[in-house]
Amino acid sequence: MEANLRSMKSFMRFLLVLVSLLGAAGAQAATCPALLAREMPRLQDEKPQSLCQYAGKVVLVVNTASFCGFTSQYKGLEDLYAKYRDRGLVVLGFPSNDFGAQEPGSNGEIAKFCEGTFGVKFPMFTKTRVSARAGSGVNPLFVDLERITGSSPKWNFHKYLIARDGTTVESFNSLTSPDSSSLTSTIEKLLAQP
Repeated sequence: MEANLRSMKSFMRFLLVLVSLLGAAGAQAATCPALLAREMPRLQDEKPQSLCQYAGKVVLVVNTASFCGFTSQYKGLEDLYAKYRDRGLVVLGFPSNDFGAQEPGSNGEIAKFCEGTFGVKFPMFTKTRVSARAGSGVNPLFVDLERITGSSPKWNFHKYLIARDGTTVESFNSLTSPDSSSLTSTIEKLLAQP
């Protein structure tokens, strides 16, 4: 009888943990904005990552390239990430070979270049298409960002800044450097909002 009671208590604890986990997953799904409700493969190991993990943060999405005149912006992006991440900013990099074939390497080569040359620590995702002009198979995140802002990447290092609510999005072209006052003041404004 005592063994049955212990077994029953263990089973009840298991059920409580299971219900708790399911409730947490449901709460996360409910608070994840539609724009972020998707998975993308991580650059370093190509394992799928849920963008919902960035819900409630200010998100800067950038299409990147290793052999571009704007490649030095990696340093500025890493500096932004380091400066503001504790306040809720995350930078997400999406390498793309769409413009001038300036990202020809494999995902492993890109990861090695970003980490070794610029010390990139912000999340990076696998090489992807970001422009409909480059052909079919455009990353759905970039399709949605273009739809929301009316602005599509015309070159490497185009930036989309997504507010914490996941619905307000602003677009900045490649000429906007990561330390530009227009970008940093908008980041500051969005970080100040709940």
